[in-house]
Amino acid sequence: MYYSSGNYEAFAKPEKPEGIEKKHAYIVGSGLAGLAAACFLIRDAQMPGENITVFESLPVAGGSCDGLHDPQKGYIMRGGREMDNHFECMWDLFRSIPSIVNPGETIFSEYYKLNKEDPNYSLCRVTEKQGQDAHTDRQYGLNKNAEKQILKLMLSTDEELADKTIDDVFDEDFYKTNFWIYWQTMFAFEKWHSALEMKLYMQRYIHHIDGLPDLSALRFTRYNQYESMILPMLKYIEDAGGKIAYNTQVTDIQCETSPTRKVARSIAYVQDGVEKHIELTDDDFVFITNGSQGDGSAYGDQTHAPEITIKNGQGPSIELWKKLAAQDDAFGHPDKFFRDIKETSWESWTVDTANKQVLSAIEKICHRDPLSGKVVTGGIVTAKDSSWLLSWTINRQGQFVDQPDDHCLIWVYGLNCWDDDGDYVHKPMYKCTGEELCQEWLYHIGIPVDEIDALAKECNTTPCMMPYVTSFFEPRAYGDRPLVVPEGSVNMAFVGQYAETPRDTVFTTEYSIRTAMEAVYTLCNVDRGVPEVWGSIFDVRELIKAGVKMNDGKMIKDWPLPASQKAAIAGAFKLINNTEISKLLIKLGAAEKKDFAPIVKMTKVKVEVTKKAAELKDSKAAKIGAGVTVASLMTVAALLHKKKS
Repeated sequence: MYYSSGNYEAFAKPEKPEGIEKKHAYIVGSGLAGLAAACFLIRDAQMPGENITVFESLPVAGGSCDGLHDPQKGYIMRGGREMDNHFECMWDLFRSIPSIVNPGETIFSEYYKLNKEDPNYSLCRVTEKQGQDAHTDRQYGLNKNAEKQILKLMLSTDEELADKTIDDVFDEDFYKTNFWIYWQTMFAFEKWHSALEMKLYMQRYIHHIDGLPDLSALRFTRYNQYESMILPMLKYIEDAGGKIAYNTQVTDIQCETSPTRKVARSIAYVQDGVEKHIELTDDDFVFITNGSQGDGSAYGDQTHAPEITIKNGQGPSIELWKKLAAQDDAFGHPDKFFRDIKETSWESWTVDTANKQVLSAIEKICHRDPLSGKVVTGGIVTAKDSSWLLSWTINRQGQFVDQPDDHCLIWVYGLNCWDDDGDYVHKPMYKCTGEELCQEWLYHIGIPVDEIDALAKECNTTPCMMPYVTSFFEPRAYGDRPLVVPEGSVNMAFVGQYAETPRDTVFTTEYSIRTAMEAVYTLCNVDRGVPEVWGSIFDVRELIKAGVKMNDGKMIKDWPLPASQKAAIAGAFKLINNTEISKLLIKLGAAEKKDFAPIVKMTKVKVEVTKKAAELKDSKAAKIGAGVTVASLMTVAALLHKKKS
């Protein structure tokens, strides 16, 4: 496997790998990574579909990319996916998967046209005081110390940040900024999460710094991700002859391991309550989803709070990973990620309403008709003064194909699940019924207090507690996640959010699909490059633009820098006058033309030279002196001009 850049290989069809017809693939988990692995096996490795089996412990595929309508509970969305235009592996795959909603379109073309015609952006990113606009107004509000901390994080090596938390790097100067409000609630980072992962995020998405405050960096599917992404992938796999084994829990994978060779030899699983076993050869590939952010999810309903029944470190996918890790250190360290549910959980809830008063309150905040079928909130709206740190979003309605036209689905989530009472509901989030969670949300969108209870009863709210939803953000070091294909592996690979691939960031659809692509291309020896992670961090244009945006549009001369640094920059600017660099800085709003005034004005030098020559022209010695003086002055001027250029 190798990485490629540009589009030279983007549309190449690889040669069929030798002997692929005789090989078989077993995929553990039908989340986005597992299904992507099956798709890449079919499209690029050209493995016969009937040789591919996907094991899924649940009666439905999709993993955490879900969206379902439970007849008893109602509509359920555990989360939503925020996509980026530079998800290179994702769009590489989805250009080949036909849409099941729009005949003749692929998932990619459908998605591209939708977001081109109806671009995403927010008209109110942060509220306070029961639904009033907090007027963060796309400003970051970073002071000198906060900027210094961000720069230090950006320049730190991965090794320096191993096992460090965000709180090891930042202090209150940073936490009180709008930057942290935007960042924490958009990505679900907590202060105790990985500083390394935050650095990777900042480097990965430096090209979207200007789109962070109003979420214009984001793009969304038309429907929930299960219907827009998972169902088309399932059809593609099944149409090719691939098999999805539902209600099938893989309980163990036994391997032969040595420092130089690792081979999966058997798979043990339970299917519909019956224990089964598969013996493996070197030609039987195993793609393992090690760990799951959805393990142990607990659901409530309108009148019941969800109850987490598992303990720290429990969960079927986690147990499988632990058994693998016990066989070889190269298979990672799952205990680093599942130590404390209180550190890795959040609660989300789906509110279903057709009430005109609630819809009017929503429209007052987001300035768009919630039932228009177009962008509504444009991403999350955060109630900054919420004790639960509550955020909510409304994507294009309907979010489900069968959703009634007059109903609106709102997804709400809170990061402070365990210890803080709500501002209206005076108890912790995790103890609340769906109705009580809805009450707290209605309070923060400005519904009059005396009307909240009645309106919450009229809405239908379905909560979900996810104990491990941000477990991959736990502080870690290199080696805690197994490589996608461990060194010496003959027939096994790891895919998904807990596998290790360089430079990319977890908690994204791209990460799941990238690991799947790398796994298939490596084990099957597919002769086609995997697109490298978009390199905006290495693009001077993006770095300059990010610097301006993070300083709230100020030019470099107005940044909060010490006087000595400002003087040094001013001197440097004079040296690059009339160069491509100065033109670029002006174009990107980092400077203006007058900032590049030259050090020496050549006209002034000529005047001084002429005057000196006139004073000394009467004597031979003077003439000689004049010649030396002229030469000296002209030399100095030339040197200064050269230095300036």
